[in-house]
Amino acid sequence: MKKIFALALALSMSLSLAACGGNNNGGNSAASNPGGAASSGGASSSTAGPAPAGDSVTLKLGFSTNEEDPRALGAKQFKEEVESKTNGAVVVQLYPSGQLGGDADLINSISLDSGTVDIIITDASNFATYEPKMGISALPFQFADFEEAWAFMDSDIEAEAEAGLIPQNMRVLAHYCNGFRCVTNSKGPVESPADMKGMLIRTPENPVIMATMTAMGANPQPLAFNELYQALNQGTYDAQENPIPVIYNNNLYEVQEYLSVTNHIYSGMCFTIAESSWNKLSADQQAIVEAAAKASADYDRELNKQMTDDLVSSLEQAGMKINNPDLAPFAEATASVLTDNADTYGGLLSKLADWKAAR
Repeated sequence: MKKIFALALALSMSLSLAACGGNNNGGNSAASNPGGAASSGGASSSTAGPAPAGDSVTLKLGFSTNEEDPRALGAKQFKEEVESKTNGAVVVQLYPSGQLGGDADLINSISLDSGTVDIIITDASNFATYEPKMGISALPFQFADFEEAWAFMDSDIEAEAEAGLIPQNMRVLAHYCNGFRCVTNSKGPVESPADMKGMLIRTPENPVIMATMTAMGANPQPLAFNELYQALNQGTYDAQENPIPVIYNNNLYEVQEYLSVTNHIYSGMCFTIAESSWNKLSADQQAIVEAAAKASADYDRELNKQMTDDLVSSLEQAGMKINNPDLAPFAEATASVLTDNADTYGGLLSKLADWKAAR
């Protein structure tokens, strides 16, 4: 009788545990992980249906620059709006300054569905190592001003390039702005491409930017952004290129003496969520997250434009020597970046030309 009673008790406990386990979504929701990490099981998580309204989800949002950068301020607004409008059901954790990895690492983490990060904000053309057409927005000297660049980022042409990211677990929700990229260095003013010959310049791991620097005569070498300040301080690199707000907000003026306003590439940013993380949200939560992403992108754009206008004088006051070279020789030197990679973009280059002509 004791054996029969023990067996009955064990069966009862087993059924009770099974019933409890059925209410936690199999442990795959972000809510079941205190750190908010997504499941590492890419196939199962990316095909799961949206969670019912009210399920708790934690989204980890990472980017490479510090908390003074416009993308950080935009991300903070995004966090506040999402948490408020979902009544705390969706929690957004911010990880600035490359805490979850550099830009290339962040993209790779989402592509692999590693659970390290759910949302990233990084240059659109950084995705070109996964979908080559994503380099279309970063071709040199294509946009005259912020308004034209923003309009392109929101165009059907950019959307066509981004469609190739969905099968790789990446969904672009909005477009932040990083500004127009300029060259800084420790050697002297850059007045023409000849002044860049042989210059060891840090770039992101970005084929379009690297090709542009090579066409100008420089020697580009990729490095994670969170390692850049120290590398410049130690003299490991001669130069780097970034938009003016990035240069100022990350104190690069402390380790670089010369700023040349080359505006060689517009740096549009993709606010990108892992498709697997997107599928953990209910339809209502998805609508809130997407609307908040777009609203924060508008805020980021205006901040970036304002900082670009205001911070040149601040950099000069901080000791940088600033010059504004004639850009025609730079545009001529980098024209080959378009023609050498025409096959990469297929029909997008002609669509870009038509789009610009119609404006």
